[in-house]
Amino acid sequence: MPIKPKMPGLAKGMGVTLKTLGKTLRHGADTVQYPREKEAPPTRARGVIALREDNCTVCMLCARSCPDWCIYIEGHKQLAPPRRAGGKPRSVSNLDRFDIDFALCMYCGICVEVCPFDALFWSPEYEYSEPRIADLLHDKEKLGEWMETVPEAPELEAGAEKKK
Repeated sequence: MPIKPKMPGLAKGMGVTLKTLGKTLRHGADTVQYPREKEAPPTRARGVIALREDNCTVCMLCARSCPDWCIYIEGHKQLAPPRRAGGKPRSVSNLDRFDIDFALCMYCGICVEVCPFDALFWSPEYEYSEPRIADLLHDKEKLGEWMETVPEAPELEAGAEKKK
């Protein structure tokens, strides 16, 4: 017995296609014609990682917790004057090198979450392509420039308490 083609199913599918096409033509497509038109990224978008160098204590938590090993940190210790008169000099870590290789980074955000001193932040900037892959290794000066694009922290919700 020959199998009959299911024409009603095909006609129903074509009807859905034509209906959707009609809506798209009436209301316009949801596609943004990048780079001529640019959308503002969402408030919590993950673009590039920015560094506030003054807050970094060279604790290496971000480099050790990075699953891609794309963070390179070097620092040295030096003696600083005592905090109180008559105290002993204290040892302070100074940051010499802080590089992130964005060719390796998978933008997981673990480094930002792990940093106990608020030295790393997400910037919503997403246009930082380079002609050569080697140029995606950003040093502390370049990462510091991204701090200008980091948005202010949102206000606390009603009833929330600030960290002490």
